[in-house]
Amino acid sequence: MNALKEWATIINALDNGKQTIVLRKGGILETASGFKIESNRFFLFPTWEHQETKHIKPKFQNFLDNALKNKPKEGFNKINSFAEVLAEKDIESKETINALSHFHIWSDTYIQERIGWMPKKPIKAVFLRTYTIPQMDIPLEPDFQGCKSWVEINSNFDSGQPVLTDLENESKLQKFMEIVNEV
Repeated sequence: MNALKEWATIINALDNGKQTIVLRKGGILETASGFKIESNRFFLFPTWEHQETKHIKPKFQNFLDNALKNKPKEGFNKINSFAEVLAEKDIESKETINALSHFHIWSDTYIQERIGWMPKKPIKAVFLRTYTIPQMDIPLEPDFQGCKSWVEINSNFDSGQPVLTDLENESKLQKFMEIVNEV
């Protein structure tokens, strides 16, 4: 099953229902193609590079603190969740990206930094439904290294506990769709 590499802090927020989207342009190794959805259902693969206090809204600093305190043992990674894509939209408008602020925990300055990286490419906003699963300790493989968005995990999981109720999820998805479809 595919896995999306994302900051451990963001996965912590997804796992706790405080974030429902990811905003991506692609990793350094994906500059030509940009970010592409390779699978509509995937594991969330935590990473620890590039996370800084200044990149997270102050009221969500506990997610960063928790992620840094709970790093996996050397040579392994912990996978606690998977997600499914419910909607995606390429966004070029700064106003639309800013309107999505309540769907994520990244700081405004970090979002502006991401907008400025490869400025001719749109940001892909991906609305996710996250499910928690029993923790899996995955041995790290050389293929997992590097600034790329997707890795293949030799495992699968068909069910999990949804982080948000159906009603909560549907309400957030509807609001997301209203924002990203405004012209």
